Amino acid sequence: MSAAMTLEDKAVLVTGANRGIGKALVEEALARGAKRVHAGTRQAMAHPDPRVTPLVLDVTDPDQVQAAASRVESLDVLINNAGVMLPDDSLDPAVHERHLAVNLYGSNAMTQAFLPALIDSRGTVINLLSCVALAPLPMFTSYSASKAAAFSLTKTLRAAHAARGVGFHAVLAGPIDTDMTRELDIPKTSPAAAARAIFGAVDNGIEDIFPDPATAPLAEAWAAGPDKILERQFARLVPAADPAI
Repeated sequence: MSAAMTLEDKAVLVTGANRGIGKALVEEALARGAKRVHAGTRQAMAHPDPRVTPLVLDVTDPDQVQAAASRVESLDVLINNAGVMLPDDSLDPAVHERHLAVNLYGSNAMTQAFLPALIDSRGTVINLLSCVALAPLPMFTSYSASKAAAFSLTKTLRAAHAARGVGFHAVLAGPIDTDMTRELDIPKTSPAAAARAIFGAVDNGIEDIFPDPATAPLAEAWAAGPDKILERQFARLVPAADPAI
């Protein structure tokens, strides 16, 4: 478990904030009393709430990531939501690299750029992953691999920065009703419901979040499973952080 957190009077940054679950996370953060929500999108956007600060931000562009880090004076919560999901059952190299560029490298670039601010605030990182990080979806080979890698990185960063007070949460979502899943003829959860469940879980200090009816039954077994047991054991190997850092 991570430390409990509330969004009241917090500064939040959401990538991929113009649609789907990213847009729902912006609205839910506002509803929960965030004092500032930085909305990162690849194209300029406007929002009627004065607490929202739009950021033109492509997470695969190092210059834009650094520019965003320079503009944001303080940050309590970073939500790495931007992602791509392309069908690929043969591990096409170009498709594979695209998934890694956004879902893994882009997310990590944002985390590294904002870590100093998050260490200062003893803040929180929320990584929007997928249940395919646990078991691959055969027709989405590259997407599944990128989310599995991002989950592994999330757990590594969780252990590495726990002593500095930065919490890392992984959202292992099932089907959410967004543009990404439009072609999938399966039951889906609304982005608004998923956003409420995500922030509710973070409020309660839950590290690995199953925010929808399709994945929620996994939560109890996951918390006591071999993956979590090994994660906790390996985390004990991380040297204590220097309190002066």
